[in-house]
Amino acid sequence: MPSSPESDTEPTRAPDQEQAQPQNGELAAELERVEDRYKRALADLDNYRKRAAREIETLVTAARESVIRDWLEVVDSVERAMQMEADGPCRDGLRAVLEQMNAVLAREGAQRIGTAGERFDPERHQAIAVQDSADAADRTILAVERSGFALGDRVIRPAQVVVARPPGTAG
Repeated sequence: MPSSPESDTEPTRAPDQEQAQPQNGELAAELERVEDRYKRALADLDNYRKRAAREIETLVTAARESVIRDWLEVVDSVERAMQMEADGPCRDGLRAVLEQMNAVLAREGAQRIGTAGERFDPERHQAIAVQDSADAADRTILAVERSGFALGDRVIRPAQVVVARPPGTAG
């Protein structure tokens, strides 16, 4: 039986349909690559923003500490002048200037550290002398020769202190 021309041939696809299948696969793969690159770029941008913010914070903190250290030299000079002028006519003026300086330091977050009677802490204090003392406990600060300052938990300048030790101990 002769076959009809319609039954012998498979349904043929139009040339556009044959090319469409591989192109769809290629496009899907390309879309996936582009989406992956996009996500990576967003993550890189986010990491850059965080790193830049940390660097800016570090620079601001360093600049702030530098200014405070400069102020501390002036505070030390005024304090020494007050000691030299114990009863002099300039004492009240120096005291007023020192109070202003302390107010500026306090506004910037700087706090004095190291007071007599406090326990010696090598991270916050610098021992410049050790004295025998029967009245004070071992490793107690007897005197503060130069005030220390901290900005939060960070020590900007350790306090220079005289530390007590029990009488008769050598070292």
